[in-house]
Amino acid sequence: MITSRLTSKAQTTIPQPVRMALRLEEGDELAYVIEGERVVLTKAQPLPAEDPFGAFWEWDSAADRQAYGQL
Repeated sequence: MITSRLTSKAQTTIPQPVRMALRLEEGDELAYVIEGERVVLTKAQPLPAEDPFGAFWEWDSAADRQAYGQL
């Protein structure tokens, strides 16, 4: 079992074996899932970038692609 200690500021250091297993690097985000009396810690997966033009479905016809495809 791998353990770490909680500080008075509710902070802890993630032990090196855990960092290595999750391939964590500085700046990575962590995800916590509470399952009853347990917490599962994982490396958060980045959300896919949203297509800023995804809301313009009414302009996504074959004619539009032909007319504006070279822009």
